[in-house]
Amino acid sequence: MTTSMTLAAARRHIADAITKSEQLGIKVCIAIVDSGAHLVAFERMDGAFLGSVDIAIKKARTSALFPLESGQLGALIRSEQLTGFELSNDNLMGFNGGVPIFAGDNQIGAIGISGGSAEEDLVIARAALA
Repeated sequence: MTTSMTLAAARRHIADAITKSEQLGIKVCIAIVDSGAHLVAFERMDGAFLGSVDIAIKKARTSALFPLESGQLGALIRSEQLTGFELSNDNLMGFNGGVPIFAGDNQIGAIGISGGSAEEDLVIARAALA
């Protein structure tokens, strides 16, 4: 069983994200991090927003540091009134597009997508991991 995020696996997730993005007609940035939230691979599709680079990486980091989808963490921050929580860990992203990656019960990393709406980013991230 895989116990860490490999470059080969990261590249497969990126390819699957690009396929889904193209089906939806959206240009996105895709970040894959390991379980320590360190960048393993990154792609910026031609025409994707420049600002989405940082957002995709932070969505991936958020889901690596807290094993939840980034939108779920954001909902928790809001519901529990954890003002300022998103400023921890070099800024977290509390909206959809970050999804943890598991191998069995072990979290091995996370993916972050940015460039579409928050819901579109989540659809792409989930498709990349399906």
